[in-house]
Amino acid sequence: MIIDFGKTSRDYGQFRTGFPASFFDRLAAFGIGQPGQRVLDLGTGAGTLARGLALRGCQVTGVDIAAAQLEEARRLDQRAGVNVTYLVAPAENTGLPNAAFDVVTAGQCWYWFDRFKATREVRRLLRENGRLVIAHFDWLPMHGNVAEATETLIRQANPSWPFGDGVGIYPDWFRDVATAGFRDIESFSYDVLVPYSHDAWRGRIRASAPIGASLTADEVARFDAQLHLVLDKGFPDDPLLIPHRVFALITTST
Repeated sequence: MIIDFGKTSRDYGQFRTGFPASFFDRLAAFGIGQPGQRVLDLGTGAGTLARGLALRGCQVTGVDIAAAQLEEARRLDQRAGVNVTYLVAPAENTGLPNAAFDVVTAGQCWYWFDRFKATREVRRLLRENGRLVIAHFDWLPMHGNVAEATETLIRQANPSWPFGDGVGIYPDWFRDVATAGFRDIESFSYDVLVPYSHDAWRGRIRASAPIGASLTADEVARFDAQLHLVLDKGFPDDPLLIPHRVFALITTST
């Protein structure tokens, strides 16, 4: 797939639920998210993770290759009353100074990078004993649930979608950071139910890689109409309670 999240930035900012407050509480137990910490958020998108850390007093820079995503992030930051510095740059070659950050984060994006180059860039950017956080917040398709039904529609609309049937855990990321020479690798995961109205769930899926970020406008509209019918007929509860899994890998630079 050719992915351009800039095509769906407004839906992305409006409907993609960010990491829950409990995620930031768990990071705090690792000393991450403290006031004054210099944080770089890779693949920041509409700034969900960057904004959450800025609200906790961190000095945050976010980078992304999609300028439209960063414009949406700035709009949402203004509403939230925080300031984040945003730059258009790839995660693999940010152009930022050596050892400039205490923490580097990557939320919901590590699989889009050249991971070998990204880990090398993170090592360059982190100070000694700096922390890398690779995090995900994924819906969980289970037998008969709305996420499974949605994924069935996604495959029909975009057969090239390489994901689906996920469990929200990413063992390959451990190999990535170990091979790059990071140490003290830890992780956590836990499940939450996220409420979505029917309209919000449709918006959330329009903002996903296999739909709004890769299909034409006409194809997105056809998909959205199909999803609307599936929700009305098969899942009448409103709001829907969608099971999600939070996952984080945390490691330390040498």
